[in-house]
Order: sequence, then C-alpha cells, then structure tokens
Amino acid sequence: MPVISGRWLAAAAIFTFSHFVLGLAGFGNALVAMGLLPFVMLPATAIVVLTIYTVVMTLAIFYPVRHHVIVGGVVHLVIGTVLGTPVGVWILATFPASTLNRLIGAVLVVVVLMEWTGVYPERLRGRYWGLGAGFMAGVAGGAVGTPGPPAVLYVTTQGWSPKTIKANLQAFFFVNQAVILGGYWWAGLIDREVWRLSASFAVPAAVGTTVGILLFNRIDQLRFRRIVFGLLMISGVILLVRG
Repeated sequence: MPVISGRWLAAAAIFTFSHFVLGLAGFGNALVAMGLLPFVMLPATAIVVLTIYTVVMTLAIFYPVRHHVIVGGVVHLVIGTVLGTPVGVWILATFPASTLNRLIGAVLVVVVLMEWTGVYPERLRGRYWGLGAGFMAGVAGGAVGTPGPPAVLYVTTQGWSPKTIKANLQAFFFVNQAVILGGYWWAGLIDREVWRLSASFAVPAAVGTTVGILLFNRIDQLRFRRIVFGLLMISGVILLVRG
C-alpha cells in the first residue's frame, strides 16, 4: 500500500481550500492556490494542473447561473485574453522557477493592497476597458496562473447583478483557461507528471468546489474574505523574499 507523504497532504489541503474559495465566490482559487502551492511543487507544474481543474470547475459553477449570462458583456474580455495568452505562456515557459515565484508574490501583494485600500474604480465603461482587462487576464493567467484580478475588476464596475457577475465570470474563465491550456500544450508544458498530479488531486479539488457551492448562503463571506486575503499577503511576501 503506497505511503501518503506530507507534501502530498499539504498540496491536497491547498487544492481543497482554494477550490472551496472558487465554489464559494466564483473566483479566487488561483490566487489562493498559487500563494501556497509553490512551497510544495514547482510553480510551472502547479499552474498547469490548476488550469486543468479550473476549466472543469467553472462549468460546474456556471450551470446553475447560466440564464444570467450576458454574452455581449464578455466578448471583449475574450478577445483580449486570446491576444494576451501567448505572452503569458511565453513567460511561463521561459523564466526560471525563482522568477516565477517572485512574479506570483508580486501579483498577490498588489491584489491584496488593492483590496485593503479599496482603490477599485466605480465604473469602467467601453470596449477598450474590456479588451485591456482580457489582455491582462491572458498575460497573468498564462504566466502565473492568476487571471482573476483584471477580469473581476472589470465585471464589478459594469453595474451587473451578483448572479450576472458570477455567470459572466464563469463564462469568461472557461474560455480564458481553455485558451491558456491550449497554449501550455503548444509550449510542451503538459507532460505525464502534470496528468499524474491532475489525477492525484482531482478528488480534493472537487470536494472543495462542491462544499463551497453548498455553503454559499451559509457563511459570513466578509470575515472569510478577510482571512483569505490575510493569508495571501503573508504568502506573497514570503514568495517575494525567498523566490
């Protein structure tokens, strides 16, 4: 009988927790996972595995709110992400692990500071904002596995209802992650080790997502959000310092 290592248990706990965040909020799994996974596996491998999971999980989250999607609301985001993804994939395939760790750490720190200081704008109207947000999501998603911040920033300034925001985000993330996954395949980043790890942590990720969806209306999301962003700041600073 194979022995389960402490490293595997740590990674399983991270995938479970990060996908719990995804099921609960509809985004944020990449931020949480990439703040912690580089401590237990290579960042490039973690990013590709996480992308495979996100393609599947976003479909599960999208289905209950599919009737609230506004197709025209995500068209420019999708166009932008197709243009930005090759840049991000090139960064992931080219840069060493220590540099990727510091990039991930920098993204985490910037996102947390934006959250804590409340610098999100109230309105971002026009197709160029959508194209720009999609492009940045493609670059960030392809390079360090965190496409969420630019897309979330954009959709939360459009005046949509919470269900429409969640539906539009899932529609966008599915396309974004599928395009990025295609880029990883083209760059030769999807190998046997990636598929082995994807199979190994599939159950923890699925359990986390399911529990998050079920507890959506039963948890104090404000307090939970504060705890998550506190952990992200700690992880981001550590990654920046140690690389």
